[in-house]
Amino acid sequence: MVPLLKKPFSSFSSLQKLTLQRLTRTLSYVSGERRSFEEVSAESKSSFIHPTAVVHPNAVIDQDVTVGPFCTVGSMVRIGKACKLYPGSHIFGDTELGERCTLMTGAIVGEDIPGRTTIGCNNTIGYHAVVGVKCQDMKYKPGSDCFLDIGDNNEIREYTSIHRSSKSSDRTVISDNNLIMGSCHIAHDCKLGSNIILANNTLIAGHVVVGDYAHTAGAVVVHQFCHLGSHSFIGGGSVVSQDVPKYMMVTGDRADLRGLNLEGLRRRGFSSEEVKGMRRAYQKIFMPVDGKLGGIEDRLAEVEQTKELAMLDVVCSMVQSIRDSFKQDRRGICKFRHWSGS
Repeated sequence: MVPLLKKPFSSFSSLQKLTLQRLTRTLSYVSGERRSFEEVSAESKSSFIHPTAVVHPNAVIDQDVTVGPFCTVGSMVRIGKACKLYPGSHIFGDTELGERCTLMTGAIVGEDIPGRTTIGCNNTIGYHAVVGVKCQDMKYKPGSDCFLDIGDNNEIREYTSIHRSSKSSDRTVISDNNLIMGSCHIAHDCKLGSNIILANNTLIAGHVVVGDYAHTAGAVVVHQFCHLGSHSFIGGGSVVSQDVPKYMMVTGDRADLRGLNLEGLRRRGFSSEEVKGMRRAYQKIFMPVDGKLGGIEDRLAEVEQTKELAMLDVVCSMVQSIRDSFKQDRRGICKFRHWSGS
């Protein structure tokens, strides 16, 4: 029995030696690659692709790109100058990545389905974020084109998911300079403007429109087809089931109007005259002192007929935002406590 056991152990020992040799070579390369990941861009215009990365020969990779260990780059992918793919990040499908973008470890961008994912310049896709994949809409027909367009200078943090459109005639759009914090979800066909902040665990359902400089606190849920107006603020834990007009603040489940987003307006540099005008218009619409309630259109018309208010563009914009929310294809605005009698 002893001679029979020697051979297997001898083979196992050889396998161990071979494995250790390969591991040593890999670790040596990785330790050298750490320097490359941080310094190769400054020293060379050529791209650096780690030998363990799987890069399709048809992929188009520009100069000064760094592709780390165990990354995947699909056949229709186009990567712009000075992009960095950290270890274990992946790009699939018809996906274009603009210049100076960064994919952190575990990030997945694009999917091998019809349509396209287009990402602009200087964007960061966080750890294990999933961007540009098939939507979760039961109406989506397999084989249909679907699209996602992302602008420039966006920071998309860890575990966020952003889906493509549900049909070929529409697209999911995220503009520029947005901060989308960890574990947010942006569903199919949403339209996000610029300079938006979505705090952690903000969940936005399909076809939602978010205006510039809107800000959500954490754990906010937004119903499909709602509009969040520019410069609006959504309090933490709110469930938004109707539109939030421009410049306003809401909170609660279901969210109620709680006045103007005064702190946000101050930070954005609105003048004292503009803020006073908006406050007066808000009071006329939602907090009447004469007891004559009337209809929403009557109140909006009263504001428009007040000369000193009608002269302010921000007031006209706020009034139009409210009026638009009552169109046939919209959901109305969040309730306001004064009218509900509470």
